Amino acid sequence: MAPLVEILGIISSILMTLVSIFFLYQVVYLYIPLIRVRKKQVEAKDTRYAVLIAARNEEMVLPHLLDSIKAQDYPSDLIDVFVVADNCTDNTAQVAQAHGAKVFQRFNKQFVGKGYAMHYLLEQIKNQIGWDKYDAFLIFDADNLLEPDYIRQLNRLPSEGYQAFCGYRNTKNFGTNWLTSGYGLWYLHESSHMNRSRTIIKTGCHVNGTGFGFTRQLLEQLGGWNFFTLTEDIEFNNYCASHGIKIGYCHDAVLYDEQPLTFGQSWKQRTRWAKGGMQVSFKYIGALLRNLFRFKWNSYTCFELMTLSFWGFGFATFSSALTLGVAALSSTPLGFLFVIGSTIVGAYTALAYVGLWTVILEWKRIRATTKEKIISVFTFPFFMMTFAPISICAMFSKVKWDPIVHTVAISSTELARK
Repeated sequence: MAPLVEILGIISSILMTLVSIFFLYQVVYLYIPLIRVRKKQVEAKDTRYAVLIAARNEEMVLPHLLDSIKAQDYPSDLIDVFVVADNCTDNTAQVAQAHGAKVFQRFNKQFVGKGYAMHYLLEQIKNQIGWDKYDAFLIFDADNLLEPDYIRQLNRLPSEGYQAFCGYRNTKNFGTNWLTSGYGLWYLHESSHMNRSRTIIKTGCHVNGTGFGFTRQLLEQLGGWNFFTLTEDIEFNNYCASHGIKIGYCHDAVLYDEQPLTFGQSWKQRTRWAKGGMQVSFKYIGALLRNLFRFKWNSYTCFELMTLSFWGFGFATFSSALTLGVAALSSTPLGFLFVIGSTIVGAYTALAYVGLWTVILEWKRIRATTKEKIISVFTFPFFMMTFAPISICAMFSKVKWDPIVHTVAISSTELARK
């Protein structure tokens, strides 16, 4: 038994070393934003935008998003707003129309999800108006709120030549509980550390659910919006990376969205994310691998996406499990418990540090009290650790797309007072 344990120990050490190497960039990304980079300002073009919103029973929150779009300091004659009222049983369509949006109603219980709703909306625009009227398209969720300069700031990216682009994702109900602050810190980390670092080192960024856009040329290349997995945003990232399309990021284009209020809602949503991530991982593994070994600019972006995929996390999980297994075989029961405890404490400490660093860097942008910000640092690790059981359950569950109920009906003016 001892020789076998020794061999397994060597294998686990090699695997854990590889895991550390593969995920080292995430540590580096925490500090790259500290580098001051002078960016050459490109004169912004007058880009004509079609704003796309998929809404399902969102009559409570949609008016505030539409009002924040109306309040943009970007020329209003260059913005048209379209809403697809998707399988609605409330007054979403009427509310959207009353606030000046062009509304299309969709009723289809067979093909359900945001991807299908966006496909339908874009086809309606193509058939009734024509895509060629617009230079670019922006996607928002119905619960979002935009800073008044959002579109003007984001417009710098297509003006610089990016075909796909995204902004900074903030949270409008950060201080409600440990779940909302957990989501909020993760999105802030994604924006301020991950995407900002990618921008500085000039690699491709990642869109994240809402608050992103693409040019008409890219839409025509796609042949419409044809991303129908449970995580259409991740699918879009993988498509862009594997086709050499660099996604741009604007740190000054700030959007706020609502986070789930209950653990039941959160479990359902993140189970969908995990299942959708698996779908995308299987669909794009071949394309990512092919591009990985072509050693072009997008090879690194493909590498990143692989580490963030089912395959990357699966490799890390297997390596960690093997290491714990070796510890169980080579230790006393008390010693093994010590290893387990040390692992949990280490994970908590690392995640708390990420939360603390994010709060420090983004302190002024977080819409919450000082007390709520401080508490979020200590609860953030618990939020992140719940991804483990959620991901395991997603592997063995049949997951469908279910809407999340949004009830935080707050205006941009009210949010600014926080």
